[in-house]
Amino acid sequence: MSQESREAGGSKPDINKLLAIVPPASELRKKETSIKEKRIRVQFDSSLDPSKMKIPTELAKMLGVKEGDAVELVVAGKKKFTYTATLFESSDTNVVYAHPDELTRQGVANNSIATVRRAH
Repeated sequence: MSQESREAGGSKPDINKLLAIVPPASELRKKETSIKEKRIRVQFDSSLDPSKMKIPTELAKMLGVKEGDAVELVVAGKKKFTYTATLFESSDTNVVYAHPDELTRQGVANNSIATVRRAH
């Protein structure tokens, strides 16, 4: 009798085909995460305005920074500097450029490791 009902059009759909349509639970709850801060190298550029810092556009996207936003540069966890972001195209996302006056006054050397993040 079960063979007759299958032949009459009562066949079950293939479960694998149905599961291929439904995404896994991890995909449903997935969120775009952006990083809050990044360790980078600070290089001096005396042609810059002392209140501005040049940040590569890729790094700015990662941090959620737009042109003209306030950004913080923290060196050794103690020395904090606030700048206005100026974006530029570069393939190196591990380097930012800042004016040397205030940095050298506070004892920061060229090519130092620092943390950059969006200001609060």
